[in-house]
Amino acid sequence: MNHALVLWHYLTASPDHHQEGLLVVCGSYDLRVCDYACDLFKRGQFNRLLITGRTGNWTHHLWSETEAQVFAERARQHGLSDRSMILETEATNFAENIRNARLLVPSARKVTFITKLNSIRRIMVTAPIQWPCANVRTDGPPIRFPDEVSNVVGVFGLIAEMVGDIDRLIKYPDAGFQVISDVPDDVQTSYRYLAEHGFGSHMISSTA
Repeated sequence: MNHALVLWHYLTASPDHHQEGLLVVCGSYDLRVCDYACDLFKRGQFNRLLITGRTGNWTHHLWSETEAQVFAERARQHGLSDRSMILETEATNFAENIRNARLLVPSARKVTFITKLNSIRRIMVTAPIQWPCANVRTDGPPIRFPDEVSNVVGVFGLIAEMVGDIDRLIKYPDAGFQVISDVPDDVQTSYRYLAEHGFGSHMISSTA
């Protein structure tokens, strides 16, 4: 668990958001991401709420609808109107979330992405590639690890997800998918330990 906490603290560093502009919520298995985005939308001066996501590793088994459609229904329960939302139902990864949002609202310059807390760093290193002209900030619901992990994935599932996140932070820059990340030695040590002890199922070599 100590190794998992090292990854958690690194991946969730520096959440931040604009008070205006475009608010983009990245679909996932955790509806609290949508709840948090709706709260920010109602408190801020955002133009629109763009909800992006088809299905991913977890959600293609979870829902019959796309992540964007499920999140949109949740947003309606929070009182948001269809006029205030834009749905993007094709993205299956963070690069596509960002790129497709840019294609839908190319004029946006202040953009806040709302995602799972442990995905913040992934968004921040992907955005300069996919939306270089935008001032991008990233935030997520303040979930505590391990106490408040989603029951959909459980603690072990989230640890495997975080190992996959670090794997991509290390390997994706060479493929041009992300800018280079400074992954500290202690994070790399914990990543390798967890990967070697049964938590490598979301690493690039283990996924389609």
